[in-house]
Amino acid sequence: MKPISLLLAIFVIGLGATRSVRGADQPNIIVLLADDLGYGDLGCYGHPKFKTPHLDRMAAEGARLTQFNTPMPFCAPTRASLLTGRYPFRCGMNGNPAPDGGPAADLLALPDGEATLAQLFRQAGYATGMVGKWHLGHKRPEQMPTGRGFDEYLGILYSNDMRPVELVEGTKAIEYPVAQATLTRRYTARALDFIERNKAKPFFLYLAHVMPHKPLATTEQYYKQSGAGLYGDVLMDLDAGIGEVLGKLNELGLDEKTFVVFTSDNGPWFGGSTGGLRGMKGSTYEGGYRVPCIARWPGKVPAGHVNDSPAVMMDLFATVLKAAGIAPPADRVIDGRDIMPLLTGDAASPHSAVFGQQAARLASVRDDRWKLFVLPPRDNFLSLNKSGARWIDPRGPDGVTILAPYEQYQPGDHPGLHSGDESKPLQLFDLKADPGEQQDVAAQHSEIVARMKTLYDEMNRDVPLAPSK
Repeated sequence: MKPISLLLAIFVIGLGATRSVRGADQPNIIVLLADDLGYGDLGCYGHPKFKTPHLDRMAAEGARLTQFNTPMPFCAPTRASLLTGRYPFRCGMNGNPAPDGGPAADLLALPDGEATLAQLFRQAGYATGMVGKWHLGHKRPEQMPTGRGFDEYLGILYSNDMRPVELVEGTKAIEYPVAQATLTRRYTARALDFIERNKAKPFFLYLAHVMPHKPLATTEQYYKQSGAGLYGDVLMDLDAGIGEVLGKLNELGLDEKTFVVFTSDNGPWFGGSTGGLRGMKGSTYEGGYRVPCIARWPGKVPAGHVNDSPAVMMDLFATVLKAAGIAPPADRVIDGRDIMPLLTGDAASPHSAVFGQQAARLASVRDDRWKLFVLPPRDNFLSLNKSGARWIDPRGPDGVTILAPYEQYQPGDHPGLHSGDESKPLQLFDLKADPGEQQDVAAQHSEIVARMKTLYDEMNRDVPLAPSK
């Protein structure tokens, strides 16, 4: 075998063999990811003021999950898990890359050996495009989306409050400073263009919107139009863009050929809503982990379906691959499971337990009813709320690149519950009776604590540098 052929064979074995469904049966896949969108931010999840008619219609025409979790309450680790199907501790992304966060944060990136959805789809013959926030490496071209399986990319390589905020096309910065008020519109336009250009062949589109991550920004078209503050205006813009994507599929006759999933990378920042859950982004309470998840595939996913079984972000990796007939990598642990049975029926969770990370350590374990904190739960951003003082965001807007610099939300606009029993190790909450995690019931259910701790300990053996107890 020639050297080049041998290298290609090794690469294919490393990613795992694929078994693509060829021709007309090969579905398109669109993953829509919001940034810091809370569990309670959408009308279809109960928000009384925020207007999200297009996402509400997507849920009415498809399926909605009520117990969908992220593996960490922060951006990059969740995005890594979505694209690799693996918990952050397995795929090497336990923190956020940041160009202004010091040398270690600047160099953090998804390890070269991890296989992404884009690589697997491209190997199976799909056109692959990404628009929006990457946050899995920004220093070298091979760490960027076009180095990890995407044919094309337009977006910001990290969060929109990390300096410098540069718009990147492929691997080259094309705009600085970025006019953030235009980003949702421009991302939507690029997504529509990608769909139009690839309408005659199967495609995988990953549209990772910038909003509603801080600083919140929208155009004059939506500013002060929602009647629900700047956050509501931003959601109107985001929702309208998603409506345009769904409309394009309908226009091109691609509805029944396209599996679309919408979710968020973690819980909300100030100004959003957890829908009555405790905590927020960055918190290990449910408000940090639980997010909306909506799936639409006419003819495959029944309209108006709701499932209350727990699922986790890595499941989307397994589910979209299964829908496309593509095998996941066979040479590593894949934590995600196919949740199409949840999206199409009343199936139970494919997981005996779902785990929540806190930095590089496992913090909690939950099943369909119980949640055990082994590490003390935390809601770090509560400390920013100082009575009588206005918080100055060290990464605040500069007053030029966004429309409403003086209307950004404050720590007093905490999006979740911040009451309840004081934090300590080995707390147990009954999520069915007490979804707001107010009352620790560990003392009344020692047998449940023991069972959940056993599940935690079994998984914890796989965590690098895991504590011995």
